[in-house]
Amino acid sequence: MLTDPVLLNPVFGALTGPHASFAEVRGNARRYPAAVAPFLGMPDELTDADWADAAELLRSGGPGAMMRPEFEVPDGIKIDRVFDLVQFVAPDDLPAADPEAVVLGVDDVPEMLALVALTDPGPFRSRTVELGTYLGIRREGELIAMAGTRFSLPGHTEISAVCTHPSARGQGLATRLIRAVAADITATARTPFLHTGGTNAAAIRLYNSLGFTLSNEMKVTIVEAV
Repeated sequence: MLTDPVLLNPVFGALTGPHASFAEVRGNARRYPAAVAPFLGMPDELTDADWADAAELLRSGGPGAMMRPEFEVPDGIKIDRVFDLVQFVAPDDLPAADPEAVVLGVDDVPEMLALVALTDPGPFRSRTVELGTYLGIRREGELIAMAGTRFSLPGHTEISAVCTHPSARGQGLATRLIRAVAADITATARTPFLHTGGTNAAAIRLYNSLGFTLSNEMKVTIVEAV
């Protein structure tokens, strides 16, 4: 399993790279604003000073999600929850534009939040739409499926928020939107990648069927300052 080093610490890579304008910064610690995303980025090698800076960000912004291998926390930091995460990189033949896909924007956020609440594809908040391009499929005016881009890294962009209304599942809409989002990403000369829960067998089967390659296994650790 060969992985581009930037993918091993994607939150920090995004917040010190293409998404630096979103970063709330304290020393070497970075986080997205809480209304954008819950993620906290830290350097690969963690020092006491880094943890002290992270604690300040956590006190001001609430709990943060860290995506990296398991780690121990110092006094003053509490682990709320840990779960497995797997990361995949897209194959070269994945991208395909979709004529039914429409770009979603700020005016669509209430519907996007409602679809996310119904399907639970992962964190999506009131300002997450600002992180990239989100595409949706509507039927009779109703948003029934969506996917978009979240972490932007040097050379890579993440596909995220892949979800389909329960009444519209089994029609291949998720596959179509993944391909359409991938087409937008490759148009910027970046490689698509994505994450899913380590126990999400249905999603892992889908990504394997589309030719995605496993690039990383890590943990999502929810931490807060105490």
